[in-house]
Amino acid sequence: MSSGTLYDKVWDLHRVGNLPGGTTQLFVGLHLIHEVTSPQAFSALEDKGMGVRCPDRTVATVDHIVPTTNQIRPFSDPLAEEMLSTLERNCAFHGINLFGIGSGHQGIVHVIAPELGLTQPGMTIACGDSHTSTHGAFGAIAFGIGTSQVRDVLASQSLAMNKLKVRRIWVDGQLSQGVYAKDLILHVIRTLGVKGGVGYAYEFAGPGIDALSMEERMTICNMAIEGGARCGYINPDSTTFEYLKARKYSPQVEEWDRAVTWWRSLSSNENAIFDDEVYFDSSAIAPTVTWGITPGQGVAINESIPYPESLEKGERLIAQEASNYMNLKPGTPISGIPVDVCFIGSCTNGRLSDLQAAAAVAKGRHVAKGIKAFVVPGSEKVAKAAVQQGLDDLFTKAGFEWRQPGCSMCLAMNPDKLEGNQISASSSNRNFKGRQGSANGRTLLMSPAMVAAAAIAGEVTDVRHMLTQKNS
Repeated sequence: MSSGTLYDKVWDLHRVGNLPGGTTQLFVGLHLIHEVTSPQAFSALEDKGMGVRCPDRTVATVDHIVPTTNQIRPFSDPLAEEMLSTLERNCAFHGINLFGIGSGHQGIVHVIAPELGLTQPGMTIACGDSHTSTHGAFGAIAFGIGTSQVRDVLASQSLAMNKLKVRRIWVDGQLSQGVYAKDLILHVIRTLGVKGGVGYAYEFAGPGIDALSMEERMTICNMAIEGGARCGYINPDSTTFEYLKARKYSPQVEEWDRAVTWWRSLSSNENAIFDDEVYFDSSAIAPTVTWGITPGQGVAINESIPYPESLEKGERLIAQEASNYMNLKPGTPISGIPVDVCFIGSCTNGRLSDLQAAAAVAKGRHVAKGIKAFVVPGSEKVAKAAVQQGLDDLFTKAGFEWRQPGCSMCLAMNPDKLEGNQISASSSNRNFKGRQGSANGRTLLMSPAMVAAAAIAGEVTDVRHMLTQKNS
């Protein structure tokens, strides 16, 4: 059983009590809500005549259903308009802070909370969204929860949970040019499997993790859930503190030094005990692309789609299913597969550094004929910073559409959808069947820079070649 890890420390600090059967009642320090999973939860409270226990620890935004081409109210989609209106009414009634469209802070929930300084080391964070694990990049323990649990947190500011085991994923080396945090986490998931983390929290550590920026760390933790882990986290360090300093909700001048001292104390002890440990060398990782219907079905850019019979026995059936659905023949090189739509954005890769990496590829080039390519900033703040740097003009001149903030085609609960059996090169986090809005649509996950390269080439291509050409 793990001991002395950040996970153990934060868990114990937030333990309210022990429930029958070994379950823990865990206090939730920050509850993030949005328009999709909160309406039913608020209705349940109303039915019971209950209020929100800690509205000051609850923060709302709108992201999943918002259109990215025209955000003028009322929305053209009546259902989307009703969902946003319902969130607005509920937040006003219960005194919850809502960062709505035009506030300057609206955006994807897992983008705005860190950039506002709401996400801090040592917190327990919950949200009715799978990718809440993103916030673990700050040394928080963050869980995605279901609608009934959203109700429970609104009512009690706590959750009933079973403690997880802790696996340390130690990463040596540094990523080479043209290889990004997205490639690293896709490689980890490919290696350990989409069910490898079931029952675990993942602690990402080592020189390869220490070298990453906060935005890269968020990409890593964001997709821990895709590897089956309930949460993923990284111990806070000077990179964390520098990111948080002077943000809107971070500790202020007189409290800052004390906060940093406490945050440092939360890191896993040198003699911490882990339930399991695995090792990776990030310098050996190449750009990685998924070919199938789970994030674990990925290959390096210089590899081919595997033959089902070449895989471990437990993976063969879903590999055959993926091959049939994707209509991609085993043995086909991943490089050279044609694409139809290229999407840069999402809570995984919609931050400023993601857009900058894609812009470095797009600069001086143009999207291939017949390719639909678009860029969706993760928040209004990201959009503003990108515009100040001229990235919107750069992308537009290169043939990309520049959109307004939202979740967009990550899950297509808005007008941004694939059509028919289109193939999407996507910087998002899931390639499930129908995930991007078409029952037959096909998704290839990759880094934002790789998406930009695919848009320009009209097919999956090794972004390193384009970067080499720029540098020569």
